[in-house]
Amino acid sequence: MLSWLGFLMVAVFMYLIMTKRLSAIVALVIVPIVFALIGGFGFAELGEMALDGIKKIAPTGVMLLFAILYFGIMIDAGLFEPLINKILRLVKGDPVKIVIGTAVLSMLVALDGDGTTTYIITVSAMLPLYRRVGINLMILTVIPMLSMGVMNMTPWGGPTARAISALHLDTSQVFTPLIPAMLFGLAWVIFVAYLFGKKERKRLGIADITFTDEDQKAFEEQLAIAEHLGYRRPKLLWFNALLTIGLMVGLVMNVLPLTILFILAFCLAVAVNYPNLDDQKKRMASHAANAQAVVAMVFAAGIFTGIITGTKMVDAMATSLVALIPESMGAHLPVIVAITSMPFTYFMSNDAYYFGVLPILAQTAATYGIDPAQIARASILGQPVHVLSPLYAAAYLLCGMVGVDFGENQKFILKWAVGTSLALIFGALVTGALIL
Repeated sequence: MLSWLGFLMVAVFMYLIMTKRLSAIVALVIVPIVFALIGGFGFAELGEMALDGIKKIAPTGVMLLFAILYFGIMIDAGLFEPLINKILRLVKGDPVKIVIGTAVLSMLVALDGDGTTTYIITVSAMLPLYRRVGINLMILTVIPMLSMGVMNMTPWGGPTARAISALHLDTSQVFTPLIPAMLFGLAWVIFVAYLFGKKERKRLGIADITFTDEDQKAFEEQLAIAEHLGYRRPKLLWFNALLTIGLMVGLVMNVLPLTILFILAFCLAVAVNYPNLDDQKKRMASHAANAQAVVAMVFAAGIFTGIITGTKMVDAMATSLVALIPESMGAHLPVIVAITSMPFTYFMSNDAYYFGVLPILAQTAATYGIDPAQIARASILGQPVHVLSPLYAAAYLLCGMVGVDFGENQKFILKWAVGTSLALIFGALVTGALIL
């Protein structure tokens, strides 16, 4: 009974999320409670299960809050602007340099984990150049999408946080081993950019374009940053750069728990860049909405996973699935999960997949002695395909800004997105993040 009840609960949850009958936060809380009550569990038991799930997920929620605030402060302070300007000055009129520059720019901006911000800044900076040189505008949708698909794997980007939350793992268990694999993915994106640029250079040649101070002024206007220039801190560029590099090094070396690293980095960043208390409040308030939505979702997920685990539904569902998997295939579940994550995350929202399907897959893998962290890592590798999904709102924004048809964009990019996921899977296998 628990098995069928669990599968029905996941189906109802995914239906409500995908049809937008309920928001992810509401569905994560209401659906498991209703089905647990149907299964005969009392409110007292449910309260303990839900609270246990929230306790386990609390470090991830706090980490996400301060990660979003930290990168928001870095963007406000103008950390990435010199890099953007340098890219524009270097690429000039060479299509190869322009497309590769697009890739590098979108990767840098995607560090904040937000697709909307990444697409707005990248397109605003590069679209006039694409039009002036005559480069195929479809490329300006493909490259940022591929970059976002890889960079979205950072813990503060969303999917990794969901996987960590759903399986009650630590960030260092899931994300840190995937960093080398991400380098494979980023190298693939650069390679794709080179191929596109080479083709466009053959078609168009190299235009005689220089990036002047007047272009710089126009660029700033395009980014709509004029009203925020008072928050730029050009004199603190090196401090912010070293702080960010130090944060990344600390993350890789696991000097402190990631949550503590981001809290410490944020406090240093906001105190040094904005010593005035009113400025600090304004900067934090400007990023509060984005942070609130993500953190609220994570704590709601704690309730969902706490109940589905505490009621033993996930155990019963995993037992049912084990019976369907041939014994010979069980040991290869991490690779199977990695490959199937592409269609799963394309047709499902990340909430539905990571909170509904992933716990079942992890529990199933556990019966074969496979570490849940491997399943969590595998589940993230399909993100380059997910960012194409009709369920991913930022994809519509990107196509609208560039002025290309969404359906045509899907046809153009699909094989390159699958290639990016395969590059990530290959990198994970080579570096040991996944075991075949």
